[in-house]
Amino acid sequence: MTDLPTVELLVCTTCRNGVLPDPEAPRPGALLHAALDEADLPEGVTLRAVECLSNCDQGCSVVLRGGPRRWTYVYGRLDPEKVAIVLEGVARYRATPDGLVPWRERPEHFRKNCIARIPPLEASE
Repeated sequence: MTDLPTVELLVCTTCRNGVLPDPEAPRPGALLHAALDEADLPEGVTLRAVECLSNCDQGCSVVLRGGPRRWTYVYGRLDPEKVAIVLEGVARYRATPDGLVPWRERPEHFRKNCIARIPPLEASE
C-alpha cells in the first residue's frame, strides 16, 4: 500500500462530550488524541491535533482526509476507549483510491456516526 497517499487523521482536542464534571480534567478529545498518539498507527497515516470541530456535545470528533480526488469524512460520538475503531476506520479509508469506503466495510461506529462527508476539491459540478 505504499503507493497510496498519506492520510491525515485529525482529532479535536477540545471535544468535551457534554459538560465536564471537573473543569481542570483533561478533555475527552485530548485523551483520545493522546491514546492514538501512543497507538500503532497504520502505515501512511499522520496524526494531527486540532481545536474545535464544532461538534462539542456529541463526543469526540475526528476527520479523515487524504490527497487529491479523495473524499473527507468527519466522525463523532467517539471516546478515548474507541482507539481500535478509529484505527480500523483510518486503515480502511487509506486503502481506498478515493476515500469512499463501502458502507458495509466501515466499522459499525463509523456507519452510525458520520457527521459529514465532504467531496474532493476537484469534484465536478
